[in-house]
Amino acid sequence: MCLAIPVQVTEVLSGDMAKVTLDGVLKVISTALIDDVQPGDYVILHVGYALTKIRPEEAERTLTLIQEASMGVAP
Repeated sequence: MCLAIPVQVTEVLSGDMAKVTLDGVLKVISTALIDDVQPGDYVILHVGYALTKIRPEEAERTLTLIQEASMGVAP
């Protein structure tokens, strides 16, 4: 099973890279597959690559659903 999640871009770096955050966790990812990434954008992240940009509302809705689904899972 593969999972792609929304993350927010916090900083655009050189070489088609960017820093992103999800719940305070920072990660450097590749943005080589999409154009015109800016700080504040939400992107779909899969195995270290941003696949596409999405609207903030869609990102928040998806993150809420993921969080709600994880509450029912035992550790």
